[in-house]
Order: sequence, then structure tokens, then C-alpha cells
Amino acid sequence: MLKAACWPPEREPRGFRSCRAARVGALLLAAAGGACAESSLAPFADAAAPRAGLPASPWVFAGVPGQKVPATRFLVAGEQGQAVLTVEADGSYGNLVHRLPGVAAGELSWRWRVERPLQAADLRTRAGDDVALKVCALFDLPRERVPFVERQLLRLAEGRIGEPLPNATLCYAFDPGWPSGSVVPNAYSRRVRYITLGAAGAAWQRERRNLAADFLQAFGDESSTVPALLAIAVGADADNTGGRSLGAIAELELRPSPAR
Repeated sequence: MLKAACWPPEREPRGFRSCRAARVGALLLAAAGGACAESSLAPFADAAAPRAGLPASPWVFAGVPGQKVPATRFLVAGEQGQAVLTVEADGSYGNLVHRLPGVAAGELSWRWRVERPLQAADLRTRAGDDVALKVCALFDLPRERVPFVERQLLRLAEGRIGEPLPNATLCYAFDPGWPSGSVVPNAYSRRVRYITLGAAGAAWQRERRNLAADFLQAFGDESSTVPALLAIAVGADADNTGGRSLGAIAELELRPSPAR
């Protein structure tokens, strides 16, 4: 299990392109162990008395296997009585992960803003595959639902890194360059798919997403049922573009979906 922020980031080997699928898959390295499953997300910090520094357990830092680029920086501080997580990327990569194995996909809500966007980011290309701010849900999709070729790539990547990888990761990417709600497959692996959100400007924006509906929108070609969650993660990366970004997220909550 990866330790919290003191874990020294290292980089994946060049030329092993399928390991790029492990970028988000490496979140499971942090999510695989630890205490018993939580029924909901723990806050980044106590809102009544927010502290400077990283969130306490069960939030843990996760990078990629063999990472040599810098780690994305996370800082919890108070802002108008709320605990706010600042996320700063500078040619870097990193995520904070909260494991939730077996928890049903419910309603995920949060507030976020991006004060410094990534100018060269382009989710369609490998060179531009960076995100100034993202919120991800890792799903326990059965491996047999994954197309055959992609199953083999997953096994190859798992053999290289010696850890299991998730079969379906859905990331909400703050990317005003796309129409809101666009589904964009990751340029390296279809095991990761983005839903683009966010509008230009540095003001706080509130999001509320039905994880089950969004899973079916993004992965409905592979499964007509919604698997349980493995983890929720937040992060930012600028290791492909070499850019800099600055964003913040607050009030991240996972609740059961409202009864219809």
C-alpha cells in the first residue's frame, strides 16, 4: 500500500504505453489496503477547524509505478469556514484516493474551481492528456466484461507493475474546451473515460452527478448493470504537457441516489 504524501514519486518506464493505463489504475495501489470500507466519503478536514496540510486517512496519495516526475501538490486549508483542498500541478502527476470497496454508486456532489487552467491540454491526444482538476470513480466492473484485447493489455500491465488494475474508471474532468457532459475515452486506455464539465472563469462551480447514470453513459457499451465502487479519487496532472495548473475542490460528498 502506498503511504500518504511522504511516498516518493517515481515514473513508469518509457516505451511501455499500456502502462499509461496504470496512471489512473495506480489509484488502486493506494486503495487496495487499509482500514475497513467506509460507507461514505470522509471530509478533507474538519470544516469547523480546518488544518493546513494533507487530508488525514482514509485519503491517501497515489502516483504511478516508477514515477520520476514531481508529485501533484495537495493542501487543505480553511476558506470562509469551509475545508478546501487546493490541487496544484506543475509538470507533475498525483491523486488522492479514498477507498470505498463494495459501496453502491450513488450521488456524488462537490464544488470546484480552476484558477490556472492548462493551456496545452487536449484529451484527444496522448501529448495533451492532462487535466487541471478531476474527480474519479473507480468501478468494480468484472474483468470478463472487458473486451478481449483490452483484457490482455490489463494483464500485461499488471504483470509489469505487480498490482491489480481497475477495469472501469470514470473521471469528471474540468475542461471547458468541450461541451459539458461530453464522454471522451482516455487517449491511452479505454479503461478510463472522461465526462467533461466546468466553465471558463475562476468562480466556484457546483456539480451533482448520478454515478450510476454516468457509468451507463460512459461504459454502457460493456455493461447494462452498474457495478459497485472501489474508490473515489481527486487529482490533477501536467506531466505530458509540462504545464502548470491550480484548482480547488470542496464539499465532496457521496450519498445514496434519491429514491424515485
